Amino acid sequence: MEFKGDLKFVSVFGKGSEDGMSNKKIPKKAYDNTEFLKLPEARSIRILSEYLEPLSRFDRLKVNSTVLFLGSARADEREKQSPLYNYYWEAEELAYRLAKWAIPLKPKGKNFVICTGAGPGIMEAANRGAARAGAKTIGMNISLPHEQHPNPYVSPELSFVFHYFFMRKFWLVSRAKAVIAFPGGYGTFDELFEMLTLVQTGKISREDVVVILYGEEYWRKILNFDALVRSNTIVPEDAQIFTYFSDPGKAFAFLKKKLMKFCRVVGPHIS
Repeated sequence: MEFKGDLKFVSVFGKGSEDGMSNKKIPKKAYDNTEFLKLPEARSIRILSEYLEPLSRFDRLKVNSTVLFLGSARADEREKQSPLYNYYWEAEELAYRLAKWAIPLKPKGKNFVICTGAGPGIMEAANRGAARAGAKTIGMNISLPHEQHPNPYVSPELSFVFHYFFMRKFWLVSRAKAVIAFPGGYGTFDELFEMLTLVQTGKISREDVVVILYGEEYWRKILNFDALVRSNTIVPEDAQIFTYFSDPGKAFAFLKKKLMKFCRVVGPHIS
């Protein structure tokens, strides 16, 4: 339906009543007109919906804070010869330890809930570890030309699907008190550098989030932050926003110590 020329009432009006007044048409309420809501003119409503609906759900389910896992969708638990195989199980173990530790924390509500992009690979591993601990776990899917279905370990009440990448990114980081980036490709880089930029520019305080690059050998081989410092494109302090780890036990001990200060902090930290 397009609003050009004469308005096509057939697509915005409901059926007539059954009391002999069938010639009368009852107009649909604007918020119930799904044809209109799909038009470019309604884009702002769709964007607002992708902000308000997750906000309502998080508040209703008392999700105070999250721990965001990033990483490749191509890691497979069955491919033992893959260079990503060990990372899958290390992500599962780290998420399990974090979720099990976080369950009894105060205040009331859910703290440091494991959150992912809902897909396979490292995302599945993290949701899987949290589910093994008996915790609720978040999956934030995105609608793509080739549909990506949520992995089976995402809690149904915390399963989301977004149309707009930028709204998905907002919710991925909004309540995150830690971001753990496992080896990945373009999508992982995109989300990781978004977080690093937010911290670098002060949109998120360095005191409000912990950033870990998991798999030190991979990250040092792929990204040369020291070269960026030498090139004066970042300052030395920018290379200290994150910490490297390659062992789930050591990463967990570090995160547990860092996250304790957030136990009384409720709600998002992005203004």
